[in-house]
Amino acid sequence: MAEEIGKDDALAQDFVQFALESGVLRFGEFKTKAGRISPYFFNAGLFDDGAKMARLAGFYADRLLASGLEFDMIFGPAYKGIPLGATVATELARRGRNVPFAYNRKEAKDHGEGGTLVGAPLKGRVLIVDDVMSAGTAVRESIAAIRAAGATPHAVAIALDRQEKATEDGKDVDHSAVQYVRNQLGLVVISISNLDDLLQYLSGRADDELGAHRQGVLAYRARYGAG
Repeated sequence: MAEEIGKDDALAQDFVQFALESGVLRFGEFKTKAGRISPYFFNAGLFDDGAKMARLAGFYADRLLASGLEFDMIFGPAYKGIPLGATVATELARRGRNVPFAYNRKEAKDHGEGGTLVGAPLKGRVLIVDDVMSAGTAVRESIAAIRAAGATPHAVAIALDRQEKATEDGKDVDHSAVQYVRNQLGLVVISISNLDDLLQYLSGRADDELGAHRQGVLAYRARYGAG
């Protein structure tokens, strides 16, 4: 059974603060893809300038290098995974760990080189880089594309693990998408931070307005949290 590796609380706390300062992590009432009303929302699309993307890539690189994970190349699933995979590959190369990078298109190209895959040929042990994992759909599609190319889907790196129950056929299930990918599909899953890290951060802000959101997040976890 594959497990999450490379966890470091200090790095996670720094990342939560960075996400808040960047406006990527927000509190309020947000409807999720599963139709739930969440007290917080994480929108990686708001890492929207060069400085933010560079620092984000640094967090991924820190986590990956600390984990000791061995992999041969990076795959960024369309759409958010494309800039994430590219910048993480760039940051790893800057630190002396140069690996090939590829990504997919949502629609097949019928001219030029054609097809849905762009970049280096998929081969060896492939690391999928994405922002969050909700239903796990993007990861499953990536796994299928990687296997079809004759390569091995090996691991997934994400920024935030929401640690909440996935939905299948419109119904809640006991496991999260991350747990499914780790336990059922056998891939290593590495996250920069998770819901527990967010709650730990909020517990340290009990005397300000951020700390006031902790009870709402706790209630949400009590209702939708996965094992």
